[in-house]
Amino acid sequence: MRKLVFYIWCLVSIIQVSAEAKTKVMLFGDSLMAGYGLTQNHHLDKVLQKKFEGQNVTFINASVSGDTTKGGLDRLDWSLGDKPDLIFLCLGANDMLRGINPKVTKDNLDMMIQKIKSKNIKIILAGMMAQESYGTSYAKQFNSIYPDLSKKYKIKLYPFLLEGVALNPELNLDDGKHPNIKGVQVIAENIFPIIQDEILKK
Repeated sequence: MRKLVFYIWCLVSIIQVSAEAKTKVMLFGDSLMAGYGLTQNHHLDKVLQKKFEGQNVTFINASVSGDTTKGGLDRLDWSLGDKPDLIFLCLGANDMLRGINPKVTKDNLDMMIQKIKSKNIKIILAGMMAQESYGTSYAKQFNSIYPDLSKKYKIKLYPFLLEGVALNPELNLDDGKHPNIKGVQVIAENIFPIIQDEILKK
């Protein structure tokens, strides 16, 4: 009887360790990854979770609609409490829409990256692109934020989160800014191999 109890205890322990060993990937951004205007099963984390089906990976969507880089910085410590192994970071779109000085945006992202790296968490930085209406000077400063930080901290860069989706009416909601169901699928297809590659890196 004691042996049976011991074996059951061992089995339960193995199952618990296996469950805890899952690689946690956190999406940390704004409405573009939060699933704005879509039902939960069509949110980016849910779509990616299906793509990673059968793999020991779980997704946490820590994205907040309307968030700026300052908002992200303010809530980062709390989010890190979930102890992710990898963070897919994409903030800055709302900074750009509000005309916030690109230096402020860059500084906020810089501090976020420092905090994340101090916890030995992997980072994939996804970039955004400024609208032409903001002028050449602003766009140049804003667009350079992401490659500059990627180079500074030697972290993986996905240049533009909305690659293949932006400005395509068929892939966006009626507001023309947020991806619809098809748009989320395209984003997921694009970033899936990048996330998988980063997970597999030692």
